[in-house]
Amino acid sequence: MRYFLSVMLLLTPLLFSCSRDAGKPAAPAVEEKNDIQLLREKIQSNPQDADAQYLLAELYERAGLFKEEIDTLRKVVAIKPDMGYAYFKIGTAYNRIELYQEAVTSFAQALQRIHNQPMIYNNLAFSYGKLGKTDLQIAALNKAIALRPSYNIARFNLGMAYVKAGQRKEALQQYTVLKDRDEGIALELKKEIDAKRR
Repeated sequence: MRYFLSVMLLLTPLLFSCSRDAGKPAAPAVEEKNDIQLLREKIQSNPQDADAQYLLAELYERAGLFKEEIDTLRKVVAIKPDMGYAYFKIGTAYNRIELYQEAVTSFAQALQRIHNQPMIYNNLAFSYGKLGKTDLQIAALNKAIALRPSYNIARFNLGMAYVKAGQRKEALQQYTVLKDRDEGIALELKKEIDAKRR
């Protein structure tokens, strides 16, 4: 019971925007190390416990241990192949360790199981952008915005993709929408649009 409460206090649903670099992971906190060990012991006694595996992956994610997170989430989807969110988290972890083609594959697997999830399209677009596939990046971001028109981060990312593609008019359209919704990111986008003009 102690470990369950401890794990539940540590875990909160984490949703990542892949527009930030992960940087060098920090060492896990002492409590996380203890909880990781407790979950490993639980899994050792029951390797088919997908929930415990998933919680362990969450702790690896919090600790910045993305390869371990991926390995553990792979075990989760081996047990529960239809767990689409696990594929999404695998893709996000691949983005963090700069394995973008693997991320694309994982996001595609997530979309086969979770249809019409704008966050998956946003993170998929990030992967495409890193692979230099700007047309696919733009298409994925347009899909994210079509699903959730108020998704300002995806709209900002779309504006940036248009800047990269040299499509100033389209980038300015995204700026126009954003300036009424989120002045901070709108100004960031405008700076990039103006810098590209020079």
